[in-house]
Amino acid sequence: MSDDRTANPALTRRGFLGGIARGLLGVGVAGVGVAAAGRVRAKDDLWQIDPFKCIQCGNCRTACVLEDSAVKCVHDFAMCGYCDLCTGFFHPEPNRLETGAENQLCPAGAIIRRFVEEPYFEYHIDELLCTGCGICVKGCTDYGNGSLYLQVRQDRCLNCNQCAIAAQCPSDAFMRVPADRPYVVKHLGRQKEGG
Repeated sequence: MSDDRTANPALTRRGFLGGIARGLLGVGVAGVGVAAAGRVRAKDDLWQIDPFKCIQCGNCRTACVLEDSAVKCVHDFAMCGYCDLCTGFFHPEPNRLETGAENQLCPAGAIIRRFVEEPYFEYHIDELLCTGCGICVKGCTDYGNGSLYLQVRQDRCLNCNQCAIAAQCPSDAFMRVPADRPYVVKHLGRQKEGG
């Protein structure tokens, strides 16, 4: 009696190669499915900064893949004291409490100081000028109440698979947040996020 494998070796070889091809095709389809699932997750989650972990290191200004960083300073007005001497706006010991460039802490002039009523002032961030350096945030955190903090502005962010800033963040302040709650509102605390 002859063995089927020896009687028709081309069929056996063809069957073997066909099995390998089907196996590779199955692995490829599974890989596409996993990649698609990863993209769906990436669309559901966005990069954001935990302001309670941020140490204002300056990496947000320089490490972003965009020329103009997607990270900007935001002002939580619910926390602000509307101070005359704002330590996020002025140098710690300013010559005068006026808006002269020599007195301002922000190197880009991105903070606008507006008089409200004696002795209150309101501070707004001009995001077009803000570089995300965190100098004002550091001043507000060290000497003030922390109402200034950094956030990834989602209208600018490319939502890189691996955020270049997150990879260099020394305090692990970058996290993924749900797309329907893309910003962390500081006065609500660590557990609450909102738009």
